[in-house]
Amino acid sequence: MPNQIPTPENVDATFLTRMLRSAGFESVRVTGFAAERIGTGQLGRCFRFRLELAGDASGAPRSLVGKFPSDDAKSRETGVALGLYRKEVEFYRTLAPRLRIRTPRCYFAQVDGVGPDFALILEDMAPAIAGDQIKGCSAEVARAAALEVAGLHAPTWCDARLREIDWIAGSSGVSRALYEALLASFLARYGRELDADVIGILSRVAGASGPPFEYPEDPFSVVHIDYRLDNLLIDETRTPPSVTAVDWQSFVLGSPLSDVAYLLGASLLPEVRRPGNRRARRVGRRRGGRRPGGAERAAAAARARPVPLHGRDEAPAGARDARGGCARRVRSCSCRSRASCRHGRAT
Repeated sequence: MPNQIPTPENVDATFLTRMLRSAGFESVRVTGFAAERIGTGQLGRCFRFRLELAGDASGAPRSLVGKFPSDDAKSRETGVALGLYRKEVEFYRTLAPRLRIRTPRCYFAQVDGVGPDFALILEDMAPAIAGDQIKGCSAEVARAAALEVAGLHAPTWCDARLREIDWIAGSSGVSRALYEALLASFLARYGRELDADVIGILSRVAGASGPPFEYPEDPFSVVHIDYRLDNLLIDETRTPPSVTAVDWQSFVLGSPLSDVAYLLGASLLPEVRRPGNRRARRVGRRRGGRRPGGAERAAAAARARPVPLHGRDEAPAGARDARGGCARRVRSCSCRSRASCRHGRAT
């Protein structure tokens, strides 16, 4: 497949051999492979390739993961319209090498313009597995993830050159018009399940200044923006757990603590999160190699504070809302059983 972007259907042993030799395994030869689809991506399809190797295969990977465009036309249109396919390819090509956050090694990255045709061939991080946002995680995993994301923020901290890169510039905020359009359809479908105060908050966000519509603010860095368990590959057989970040199609320039706030707000039950919140933010700053002054810490915390709205409500156990229902929503509610819960509690 010279000069051709591979697809899951036409990946062959010759392509894989050439790719591995380009990566430094000069005497290896792929004699065969098996492919299986993995994951549940919305904008892309992922496959694991289990390789049969010959020649000098010392150190060569025995399996790889390929990422390709979705087979759903609407998803492909979204990926192209938002520049997501190009952004992820460019991330692995140019940005990942300067970062300290753990990401899969990239063996091949190519995109045709802004897509939809693209392909990534990445290191297989097994035995690490994707986290589960519904089940949540331990404080140890959350701490490891908070430490890891500092390796994204510190190397890009207030780097004004990033604003000049066309595949980053202009993508650092949610479209207000898109938010308003989606909010109307969201409330039409789910409004009956929401409390009035929640609907009020969602509606007021549309008229808010600053994040999430206007980025970046100082201080800023590259932020993953979707730094949650489902986008982290976690190996809990290691101590401390190892965390590898994937799904880099949506990163933006924004408040560094927003990644940490989203992680903690969406990954931990309140009773697990509260004791570790301050410590996780503190060790994340230390891992980043910076000790911000008091004013900077206070300003950053204020910007991060709204982000846990993505996650678990922190009303005290047993609190009741105006209708006499449970005031702790989603996983953390105090309804006595799943059957009687009005808030979609997962556990």
